[in-house]
Amino acid sequence: MFSHVVIFWTDPANPDAANELIAGAEKYLRGIPGTLHYHIGRMVGSHRPVVDQSYQVALNLVFADKAAQDAYQIHPSHVEFVEKVFKKVCTKVVIYDFA
Repeated sequence: MFSHVVIFWTDPANPDAANELIAGAEKYLRGIPGTLHYHIGRMVGSHRPVVDQSYQVALNLVFADKAAQDAYQIHPSHVEFVEKVFKKVCTKVVIYDFA
């Protein structure tokens, strides 16, 4: 199993950026072959100080292995998402990959 977690900081100058990011992910990323689990959502506030609350949206994907994740990265729909959505609405991204 290979997990790919993406943390997004959206453009504060665009109040609809989080909605655009989520809609774009639904359009371009959901259903890319090789994805076993797909979940995107907004940051949930917490009273716990150890919980990072500085981001706006997170994406959690699970693949069978690293090879499946590597294929996802070059899939035309993923490339289109990066170009048409991510680059327009995000100011920062951090990715955590683990197996």
